[in-house]
Amino acid sequence: MEKSTFHLYPLGDAAIVVQFGDRIDRDIHRKIKTFVHYLEKAPIKALVEYVPAFTTVTIYYDPLQLQFSPYDQIKDEVTRILLALDVEEEAPSRTVQIPVCYEGEFSPDLAEVAGHNGLSQQEVIDLHTSGEYLVYMLGFAPGFPYLGGLSERLATPRKASPRSAIPAGSVGIAGNQTGVYPFESPGGWQIIGRTPLALFQPHEDTPTLLQAGDIIQFTAISKKEYDEWSVSI
Repeated sequence: MEKSTFHLYPLGDAAIVVQFGDRIDRDIHRKIKTFVHYLEKAPIKALVEYVPAFTTVTIYYDPLQLQFSPYDQIKDEVTRILLALDVEEEAPSRTVQIPVCYEGEFSPDLAEVAGHNGLSQQEVIDLHTSGEYLVYMLGFAPGFPYLGGLSERLATPRKASPRSAIPAGSVGIAGNQTGVYPFESPGGWQIIGRTPLALFQPHEDTPTLLQAGDIIQFTAISKKEYDEWSVSI
């Protein structure tokens, strides 16, 4: 990777930020994914954790494990890794299918999204389930996926007045993104459906169902199928 494609700077006295760009972009995400995949296979010395985002990876480290100039040591090691990375060898992606019921009380804003875009409600469902979505990052709440790939025909502004409580599993649209609420929380996204899958299970070894870099496919299910899913989980 060319040095001009990344920028390093400190975040406090125990973290370094690697910035790969300044926009939401699949090429930038590919660089982030390749870098994170390397860190998973070969963690750097004193690594505590790393946090990937849309355009950055923040690396937290333990300065007490480093003998002198901790930031300079980490910066040199990260630079060495980045310059040696081959971003053409992209880390493999996992495809996850998420069943969604777009019926009744599960889709309070489906009509609004349809009306805003001059579509029927069934056309909204068909468009939403026909796409493949890239998980750029998790944020806002544990396990909440920010997904890229939403059809421009479905883009809809957030609600003017956010709801105080949105049920777990609610699938929403905000601007040109779609996402899934992992547990009940306030929010202003346009809710068009709900999944019976649990996206966040804090007692599991891997508490989040989704990870950055996953490919998501939504599939439509009926209310009866939703209830059957809920019973079986």
